[in-house]
Amino acid sequence: MTTVFDPITVGAWTLPQRFVMAPLTRNRAEAGGVPGDLAATYYGQRAGAGLIVTEGTQPSAVGQGYLDTPGLHSSEQVAGWRKVADAVHARDGRIVAQLMHVGRIAHPDNKDGLETVAPSALTAPGEMVTADGQKPHVEPRALETSEVPGLVEEFVQAARNAVEAGLDGVEVHGANGYVLHQFLAPSTNERTDEYGGSPENRARLTIDVVRAVAEAIGAEKVGLRISPAHNIQGVLETDPDDTRATYEALVDGIADLGIAYLSILGDPEGELFQDLRTRFGGTVVANTGFSQVTDLDEVKHIVDGGLADLVAVGRPFLANPDLVERWRDGTELNEPNPDTFYGGGAEGYTDYPTRDAS
Repeated sequence: MTTVFDPITVGAWTLPQRFVMAPLTRNRAEAGGVPGDLAATYYGQRAGAGLIVTEGTQPSAVGQGYLDTPGLHSSEQVAGWRKVADAVHARDGRIVAQLMHVGRIAHPDNKDGLETVAPSALTAPGEMVTADGQKPHVEPRALETSEVPGLVEEFVQAARNAVEAGLDGVEVHGANGYVLHQFLAPSTNERTDEYGGSPENRARLTIDVVRAVAEAIGAEKVGLRISPAHNIQGVLETDPDDTRATYEALVDGIADLGIAYLSILGDPEGELFQDLRTRFGGTVVANTGFSQVTDLDEVKHIVDGGLADLVAVGRPFLANPDLVERWRDGTELNEPNPDTFYGGGAEGYTDYPTRDAS
């Protein structure tokens, strides 16, 4: 029987176990969205994850939402990510960049006054943290039909930049209320062109992005993250039939590519999760920990039960750079400090001790 500590081949990579490090926003990029030496240390410490998915990384300056998040659209950013890649590879790990264009979840103050774009001119609920405190999201400008291919190209160029930096691939972020998810959901997509209306049309942009990125860098280096009916940040998918039709169209539109993996945020025992897994026909990563901590028992339940091939694990990796060894040997875990999750320096970032140091 498969166990969580058995190796597995995923796309271009052979991974040492069946759980990987999930993307974790840390808001510690240096000026210009450049990952610095501290980021290289942080990711290098966690190379034992086998596969690391980086924090959300904007493919363009317009695509930035939060303060101090890294990008992959300038030469300086590429140079910063090269240090990160080298640090991870020096410890026999693999790392892919999560490409995250936030769409309307943004504020101009966090991106030098640049505009915010989205599928439709619908303002997101809530507020965005800026250097001057919380501010309401601004109304985005709806992208013209002629501009949508340019959005695809932003993802493609960022993927090329990731490979140039020595990263092992990319994860296209189509989840959690960001721009691709905004196109997928009827609540945030009121378009009447070929990118709006029917489930097939709303799925079109994500399909276009994944296919174009796969063609640019190789399908075996590409993952996709989705979160059907996550209902977050005003991106609502409340009609089960529409949601199923949308995500079936999406998965059917990429299944022939043979990309490395599909990461699904949701209940692995749910009917839709398993339907999409079957349609995809390749490696599926389960992500159950967006609002709860994924522990080893949960990972075992999913893998041993044949519900998914891999499990994405977040906060335990944040506080335990040697999580794999601790879980294998039953060693007590460090507890993460929520006060240091976002922003700051080394505290709560690179200073969590390994079990030997403890």
